[in-house]
Amino acid sequence: MKIENNIDEFEALGNDHIGTSSNTPMRSDAFKLSNDEKMDIIKDDVHHIMETLGLDLTDDSLNGTPNRVAKMFVKEIFSGLDPSKKPKSSTFENKYKYGEMLVEKNITLYSTCEHHLLPIVGKAHVAYISNGTVVGLSKMNRIVDYYAKRPQVQERLTLQIVKELQEVLNTKDVACIIDAKHLCVNSRGIRDIESSTVTAEFGGKFKDKATRREFLDYIKLETKY
Repeated sequence: MKIENNIDEFEALGNDHIGTSSNTPMRSDAFKLSNDEKMDIIKDDVHHIMETLGLDLTDDSLNGTPNRVAKMFVKEIFSGLDPSKKPKSSTFENKYKYGEMLVEKNITLYSTCEHHLLPIVGKAHVAYISNGTVVGLSKMNRIVDYYAKRPQVQERLTLQIVKELQEVLNTKDVACIIDAKHLCVNSRGIRDIESSTVTAEFGGKFKDKATRREFLDYIKLETKY
């Protein structure tokens, strides 16, 4: 079979963590099927995978798994593929004339590695400098969550968060750092449970060394209540 002939190539791509585009690769007919139709197909496919592995799907613990996985894929962990789920990011005039950077740090991030469909778990730190408009704090979290909820590579996710906020705020002065663990590294393959992956994207003024240093110092601050 073709997939058997190319298995080494596929493994090399996955292990080397290569991404192909800053946009999530989507087919033109990605939204031809309804969510219910997608779940029905995925349910059958998961059922087939589990049967192929030799599992007894008549067991009470397993017989609902295909349905649960299908629902989870479409409505939860991959819901960020659906443009209708994109958060509405209303902006407001910066009437108080706050001119320094605003940092939203330690945003909890759950995503899925597109190479092995295993979890990516970590924190995102996002900052911007107002160009006359501001955005609600929770919208920054929602933007992170939206782009995380799809098959991802961390580099692309970092870029997508920055590009979205640049468009929303009409400024290049946006930065994002993500520090995350990849279970495709931690739980399989090399099985290194200690390592994490750090990615960063700095736009506009954040390319300046002093501004970037200020951002890094802010995210090191310990938050106490």
